[in-house]
Amino acid sequence: MTLDTFIAQAFAPASGAIDRSAIPGAVLGIVTKDGQRAVRCAGAAQLEPEREELSRDTWFDLASLTKVIFTTTRILQLAEEGRIDLDAPLTTAIPDLRQYDMDAAERKLTFRQCLAHQTHLPAVEPLYTYGQDPQTLRAFILQRVWKSGPPVYSDINFMLLGIAIERVTGQALMDQPLPPRLTFRPDPRRCAATERCTWRGRIIRGEVHDENAFAMGGASGHAGLFGTIDGVLDFAHSILDGSALTCASIKSICTRQSEKRTVGWEGAYTGWHGGDACSPSAIGHTGFTGTGLWIDFDRGMAWSLLTNRVHPSRHIDTGILPLRRATGEQVIALFDALAQQA
Repeated sequence: MTLDTFIAQAFAPASGAIDRSAIPGAVLGIVTKDGQRAVRCAGAAQLEPEREELSRDTWFDLASLTKVIFTTTRILQLAEEGRIDLDAPLTTAIPDLRQYDMDAAERKLTFRQCLAHQTHLPAVEPLYTYGQDPQTLRAFILQRVWKSGPPVYSDINFMLLGIAIERVTGQALMDQPLPPRLTFRPDPRRCAATERCTWRGRIIRGEVHDENAFAMGGASGHAGLFGTIDGVLDFAHSILDGSALTCASIKSICTRQSEKRTVGWEGAYTGWHGGDACSPSAIGHTGFTGTGLWIDFDRGMAWSLLTNRVHPSRHIDTGILPLRRATGEQVIALFDALAQQA
């Protein structure tokens, strides 16, 4: 069995979902630490207003994969450069955070707490309903008295981290340097379509699906990044081979900060979206539009499943969780079989 044969078999769950019209299209990619990779794709990049086929070069709205591919990685790189301290409060980069209340809880939040979703901040807030001026919305995020609650997976954490990156680097997120095949400014003609958005009154294609990221100018710490499957695999390979981050930072993204969360990522646990066959050290993350990336350090490999499952509507049960799990189980089983043959 070759890697190409392996990818064809591992793509079976996604192929079945496409055949059942559960999702329009999908692309699955696998990369190893030594640089081998294989990709398989099928289905439609767009169904409405007319059908367009998906290809290996289709750009996907990566949604919350922005949190790990861009924001987490950039924060860790800034920490490596000595420009921030992960255990220092955000106010070291954003001194005007809750500037009218020096005792505000938000002023005590650290970079690490935000990365690991260990704050009191809510999961999400419909910020776009307050307006579409990016600078005003950033100010709103910084000055809002956020309702206190138990730690949850929170977009707000990463919005704050995105603002911190802008402050430390002096560059807007839209202008941050990115590797090839990743961008905040995609060509809409090359993108997979997402939702028929009732707020914007059109099929979304080539602009960020997340309403808050759109209202904030197209890019935020929690969403806005687009990429091809090879762009995502390039990133995964840079984590596996240690070229993107130092050993200390790699340790951070593998070390639990809570039962399920590491610094930026989610760690493997029973029932998670990556499947139960993953190594205990595996990490992963998903995106609302139907994207996902998983890295298994013990096996020295990673895989990404990119779909446009929200096209033409998010209000359809596409079975994305069981699809992700079934794909992960197939990937691991076939990878182990291939390794035994070597």
